[in-house]
Amino acid sequence: MIFLILAAGLVVLIAYIFMESFSQPGLERFEGKYEQIGFFRNENNTGPVIRVYAVRCLDSKEDWMEDFGNAQPHTKYGRTLVFFFSEDVKGPIDLNPKEPFFDAELNASLLGSYEKTPMGEVRFTKGVKQ
Repeated sequence: MIFLILAAGLVVLIAYIFMESFSQPGLERFEGKYEQIGFFRNENNTGPVIRVYAVRCLDSKEDWMEDFGNAQPHTKYGRTLVFFFSEDVKGPIDLNPKEPFFDAELNASLLGSYEKTPMGEVRFTKGVKQ
């Protein structure tokens, strides 16, 4: 009898874990708020991975930007950067792995920046990069 209770409890626990794993929100919650206009990832697969994203903001509210950055992939000891630009930036942006990550003339259109450091610390800054 105890074996059946433990087995039933285990089945319920596994079902709960399975449902929670597949019901987490994804990037679809940001639909209509952004458009990716640039991406860079270094070719280094044995050391730190650097990811740089440029995003055109279609929604003027800034509260979703940090959540968007947190939803991006991050590699241990790697670095993830997301730059949010206003709607007046047209076309793709060429990004590179070193500062400045994009042309300095785009600083006036920068709405915010997100960084996840190699140790997993998050830095979110609103406004123009200095």
